[in-house]
Amino acid sequence: MSVLLQISDTHFGTEQAPVMQALQRLHAELQPDVVVVSGDITQRATRAQFQSARQFFDSLNPKALLAIPGNHDIPLFNPVLRLLAPYAHFQQAFGRDLQPEFTADDLLIVCVNTTRRWRHKHGEVSPAQIQYVAQRLATANAAQLRVVVTHQPVHIITEKDNVNLLRGYQPALQAWAQAGADLILGGHIHLPYVSPLRPLPEQPHQILWAAQAGTALSTRTRSGLPNSVNVVRYQNADGKRNCSVQQWDFDQHSNEFKPVAMTSLLPSPDSCTPPHSAT
Repeated sequence: MSVLLQISDTHFGTEQAPVMQALQRLHAELQPDVVVVSGDITQRATRAQFQSARQFFDSLNPKALLAIPGNHDIPLFNPVLRLLAPYAHFQQAFGRDLQPEFTADDLLIVCVNTTRRWRHKHGEVSPAQIQYVAQRLATANAAQLRVVVTHQPVHIITEKDNVNLLRGYQPALQAWAQAGADLILGGHIHLPYVSPLRPLPEQPHQILWAAQAGTALSTRTRSGLPNSVNVVRYQNADGKRNCSVQQWDFDQHSNEFKPVAMTSLLPSPDSCTPPHSAT
């Protein structure tokens, strides 16, 4: 079985020490095969905040780490740096690749940089990016779980988040579904949920799942929701694919992350449990 830990919207500069320590313990318990950081790593994209973030992720000693920038990871109050080198601090901390990938016998993860230096908040996926991701997904073998990572969401569950939808998400969903994508991981709105999507009207039984993560470490929680992360488990045994997304929330009483909801993606879409239900 492969285990993926999704950590999003850490917003270093607003991180909380007890939550950091709890996440370190959770990582040590899970020993995930890969950690995916889906953007907004820092609050104001300063060198010091990126250094703090890198130190934290190094403390996890992950087997593999994939990180993409979010809109907060581009300098807001330094227009010269934003114009000339918007990803300089991110790349110093997490490497030059803004769209890292991970391949294993049973996993293919393709990350997409959806930030733009000319956009303050909104994300965008270009036709070239859509095509590239589709081509990469098409190379996956039948045993692999095919995962795409963006920062902004490709699906929303509240009307007020409509403004936060990824620009270009509709053709992206269609192309990536055609290419065999199983799951799209996102962040940005600090609201955790898992939703089944059917972007291909001509293939209504084909489901592409969207999993949104909450804010992992920051005080900037949404509407009183706790800090949270997602854990994806996947197994392919004799051609039978099983996958679930489990939401873990930080519990202030125990100072630990605890599982609160699980959605089974494969093989059946009928085994969903609502958010914040006990597992």
